[in-house]
Amino acid sequence: MNPERSDIVIIGGAIVGSCIAAFLKRDLGHAGSVTVIERDPTYAHSATTLSAASIRQQFSTPENIRMSRFGIEIIRGLEARFGAGATIGFKEQGYLLLASEAGDSVLRSNIAIQHGEGADILALDPTALVERFPWISTEGVTLGAWGRTGEGWFDAHSLLDLFRKDARAAGAQFVKGEVVALERARDRIVAVTLASGERIACGVAVNAAGPQAGDVAALAGVPLPVEPRKRSVFVVSCRTPLPAMPLIVDTSGVYIRPEGDVYICGVSPDEAADPRAEAGDFAVDYPLFEEVIWPALATRVPALEALKQVRAWAGHYDYNTLDQNAVVGPHPEIGNFYFANGFSGHGLQQAPAVGRAIAELIVTGGYRTLDLSIFGYERIAANRPVFELNVI
Repeated sequence: MNPERSDIVIIGGAIVGSCIAAFLKRDLGHAGSVTVIERDPTYAHSATTLSAASIRQQFSTPENIRMSRFGIEIIRGLEARFGAGATIGFKEQGYLLLASEAGDSVLRSNIAIQHGEGADILALDPTALVERFPWISTEGVTLGAWGRTGEGWFDAHSLLDLFRKDARAAGAQFVKGEVVALERARDRIVAVTLASGERIACGVAVNAAGPQAGDVAALAGVPLPVEPRKRSVFVVSCRTPLPAMPLIVDTSGVYIRPEGDVYICGVSPDEAADPRAEAGDFAVDYPLFEEVIWPALATRVPALEALKQVRAWAGHYDYNTLDQNAVVGPHPEIGNFYFANGFSGHGLQQAPAVGRAIAELIVTGGYRTLDLSIFGYERIAANRPVFELNVI
């Protein structure tokens, strides 16, 4: 039976919502009730489970790098946190970001910022690239940045399952339902209403609704520039071995990485061809593969000219139309309404750090370990973007 009241209601129970609940109950020892509302407990169409499930430190914003470094700490300490045998199949093979002459100076600047944050990133000229990855073509490439450690990919379902079970074991309650109304009394959210008609009174409301975050904020009369955008992911095979392949981000923006005996790849569409995703639209954009992805892959890795497409899927993610960076923290006027939204493809890797940050804000009233105030809602209200130069 669903509660009639909860001290903290978290709207969205995928990786971000589950991490917030786990850090509230397990790490911060919050004694009050925590209720996580998730409309699809199977997570069949969740941004978490349909993502490329990777983590990197190659960002241009120090706070983004710090969030990913905390994520790596969590991944490397899974057994200490969750118990013996806890694993997410982490493959620490790095990201390789490639730059042409036009992007060379930006990539060098980003590497300097990453080094300042302690990230293990190597700058490789074309000769060094071929020496390390002999199957690559450096046509049009002047520089590569490779994460020697602290970057790679993993199983998203497993990480979500660990945090969700951890939150529940610590006392958080997960409720199946869709929030259709937020009851606001002046400067507070006092209750949420589910599609079933049930009303749950709350002391704190957290928006962790992923691609639907903007719609949830609108229920409180709050503008939030976050909407669902569709991304297609393609699975391909290649007869020629490509040993030690990292996740490659080509100069074209196309990415590819190994996944067992196959590879997954994709690209973000041009902004003009990237509208808000319609609800229920998970149709794969096959022309994108034929017209953009495959030609770029064949140019960068000649062996992939003979690749075979195996399967594909499409998912939605929470795209921040202002600056493609997260929105984290309380609303400046509705003090008990918190945001954990707009990660624009970085949510899975940043979820542990954001979970800890939101939990600290709620329990202690401020950031205690990692200051994420740069991502506060105030910049949204002021239309003051914080641009991340390494968006994939």
